[in-house]
Amino acid sequence: MLFLPFVLLNILAGGIVSEIIAFALIFLVIFLVFKLGGALLHIITGLIINSVLGLISIWLLNMWFALGITFSLLVIAGVAIFGLPAVVVIVILRLLGYPV
Repeated sequence: MLFLPFVLLNILAGGIVSEIIAFALIFLVIFLVFKLGGALLHIITGLIINSVLGLISIWLLNMWFALGITFSLLVIAGVAIFGLPAVVVIVILRLLGYPV
């Protein structure tokens, strides 16, 4: 019942109204894709930067302070996924005496 005016206008206008609605919906979808795509790109870029900074910082900290952190698959995967917070946790664990 809500679309009854659109149906009546469509019949009276010979299909032009439905084309206008279709174009409006297409533009709305394109706008939303670009709007969400930009935000998603921003999030992914931030995660990549955080991961690279984490890997570089764990390497530099291990080299400068001789922490003895072994570059195992667990350490590299943790730092690559979580970034700088994982570096902090790994360094704290190593300073507390846990073999990391």
